[in-house]
Amino acid sequence: MKSNVSRRRFMQTTASAAFVGGVVNFAWAQEQKPADSKSPGETVSVGMIGANGQARANMERVAKAGANVVAICDVDSARLADGSKGFEQARQYSDWRKLLEQKDIDAVIVAIPDHMHAFATIAAMQLGKHVYCEKPLTHSIYEARRVAEVAKKMNVRTQMGHNGNATEGTRLTVEMIRAGIIGPIKEIHTWTNRPIWPQGIERPAAEPVPRNLDWDLWLGPAPERPYNHIYHPFNWRGWVDFGTGALGDMGCHIINASYWALNLGYPDWVEAGCWFNGETYPDWSIIRYQFPAKDDRPAVKMFWYDGGKLPERPKELEADRQFALGGGTLWIGDKGKMITATSQAPRLIPESKMKDFVKPPQTIERLPVGPSPHHREWLDAIKSGKESSANFQYSAGLTEIVLLGNLAIQARKRIEWDGENMRVKNVEGMERFVKREYRKGWSI
Repeated sequence: MKSNVSRRRFMQTTASAAFVGGVVNFAWAQEQKPADSKSPGETVSVGMIGANGQARANMERVAKAGANVVAICDVDSARLADGSKGFEQARQYSDWRKLLEQKDIDAVIVAIPDHMHAFATIAAMQLGKHVYCEKPLTHSIYEARRVAEVAKKMNVRTQMGHNGNATEGTRLTVEMIRAGIIGPIKEIHTWTNRPIWPQGIERPAAEPVPRNLDWDLWLGPAPERPYNHIYHPFNWRGWVDFGTGALGDMGCHIINASYWALNLGYPDWVEAGCWFNGETYPDWSIIRYQFPAKDDRPAVKMFWYDGGKLPERPKELEADRQFALGGGTLWIGDKGKMITATSQAPRLIPESKMKDFVKPPQTIERLPVGPSPHHREWLDAIKSGKESSANFQYSAGLTEIVLLGNLAIQARKRIEWDGENMRVKNVEGMERFVKREYRKGWSI
């Protein structure tokens, strides 16, 4: 099929051909015409892949931002029924592949377990649909590269769901770092209170599959295993086959400002301190990244702490001030230090330095005040044809940094990373974690 076929005709004549043997055939749509931009006055019709939890939150926010939710999908009929309340006009599906066939859907939001992100996202983009995908963008580093490639090729408007990217706090942080308020950055310390789900545990016994759940489709490309209630609907995050652990859950939020401000790129090496059983991510970890000097900035050390671990308390931090419980960042520069809670505006330490603080010149555009700015930015990108700040070209690189921490956990030793060739240089056998094997019938 030629690339000059109209989008409407393309959707009418080829959508049903996307599904071969019950699985998306990703090769067929690669040369199709990109999705057309919507005009400023048009309403974007959105399909939801996922119906409850974070998916429900996205549904409400995108509706407040002006979209029309026309279709909702979930492999769990009970969660589909519950999550669809208030959106009864939207069609309901149990299989996301069927939802993607619908010609009236301009864009989709992917809010399902991590191991399914790349599959639904790539399929949607190859059908010319714009995509908002929850963080982390993908389950593996290879998938992040593929998602970025397809997004660029299909010229669709994309957004990863790290909402802090749209906030005043994150954008001011980037401006402060770039302006040298505390001098060149030498060290970054990031932390979270996650996991708040079971990790560091072994595989549970088999249980009967509930009638309301399509367990086979929930598993998707993951290795086959018996159902247990611990996996669904929430605790999948801790399991290596399905989730990306504490780092995957919060890293894209907490590391984002540093990645943006310093253009971190690929690290030279990553190492993890933890105990790992291979089945679930550890109940705590401390991960260290070493980024080489780049452009006009020096080399940077970055540390990640989770499971109750925290950085050493800086002597400049007043006795009555504490680290943010949910997560935050401490930046150490040649001329000072600053600290923040996730996505909030940073504070110089000691606090007395804020008395004479003057904001640096504004160099990053601020989003208009109103509901759900992160979702509205994506919808505006669909209408204008411009990229959003958290587009997949940007977010794939951020996701790779996060997933490299998990790669170090899986390696159980320091890994030297060849980012250009997507290869661990010093540990054999890591290819299976960089590019995982999929269950028979599933491929990207």
